[in-house]
Amino acid sequence: MLGHRHLPGIHSTSHLGQNSPLALTTFRGQPRRGEPQHIPHRWGRRCGRRYSVQCSASGKPTLVVVGSVNADLVFDVPRLPAAGETLEASAMSTFPGGKGANQAAAAARLGCRTYFVGQVGKDANASMLQRALEDSAVDTTHLRPVDGPSGTAVVLLQPSGENSIIIVGGANTAEWTFSPAAEEVLRGADVLLLQREVPEHVNIHAAELAEAASAVVLDCGGAEGPLSPQLLALVDVVSPNETELQSLTGMPTETEEQAVAAARQLLKKGPMGFVLIKRGAAGSLLVTDGGDVLKQEAVTMGDVVDTTGAGDCFTAAYAGGVLQGRSEADALRYAAAAAGFCVTHRGAMPSLPWKEDLEEWL
Repeated sequence: MLGHRHLPGIHSTSHLGQNSPLALTTFRGQPRRGEPQHIPHRWGRRCGRRYSVQCSASGKPTLVVVGSVNADLVFDVPRLPAAGETLEASAMSTFPGGKGANQAAAAARLGCRTYFVGQVGKDANASMLQRALEDSAVDTTHLRPVDGPSGTAVVLLQPSGENSIIIVGGANTAEWTFSPAAEEVLRGADVLLLQREVPEHVNIHAAELAEAASAVVLDCGGAEGPLSPQLLALVDVVSPNETELQSLTGMPTETEEQAVAAARQLLKKGPMGFVLIKRGAAGSLLVTDGGDVLKQEAVTMGDVVDTTGAGDCFTAAYAGGVLQGRSEADALRYAAAAAGFCVTHRGAMPSLPWKEDLEEWL
């Protein structure tokens, strides 16, 4: 069981200086410089207990992802086209992706025992998507084929590495059926990861089945519109980026102070304990229902090539890090390093780091 971890106003690990991109700042309200702060470890708050992993028969805790898997069609463009304009792309590539699959692959590559529950179509992309997950050490026993095409994403990738994405749900938004075996895996999950590229009723059912999990983590990407009170009541950690946070709260999120205020407003909508805000190059913020805020700077590992999948990588690395016994602070550092590696490579799933890729940085 993990207890409270006390952090100074400016915290760095033993081999990292304060100016390191991995340095952390914690604050509550307007703290005095150097004032000791702490972020209590309270995953599993729905069940009235602190975070404590009950290991499976294999002796290793399990992370289950329920979500989408897509074939990403990536077009390299000089800029986004204007209305009515035809723009020539310099290249087109096909990569495995989808928010659910990316998170499952990221967690598995970083050493978590990971199951993926999802759907592919009966098309040429299905075998490629399943093989990509298995090559990342994900258990795909509960990846179900359904009639119709697999999910597809069209990605417009600019030279800066920034992207714009259009999604066709395909199998991800078709009718869902959970097999008895998949339901049993969900009941035994230590951590459940969800996203919004599948119907909300699917996420609700999965979270209800995983009621014994130490935490349910919801990545807010994949759909617009409010989150239902029923889903929020089942979630421990909500993880939006700044745009998603603004959409969910109707509040501005451009500055750090605005993002924190919006996160506190979101916390009022349900019993979840944490809002984890992904801010791209500005890093991330972890805001708790107790008023604490933990800030993590972004990690730079090289030139930004492609930001596709970086947010998925960050959320999965954070959840997996805590599952493996890291404090929230250490898990945020780990996630920042994973996302920093991800953006230096092309493609969503192919860019995800393996555990060994991060060792020299951590």
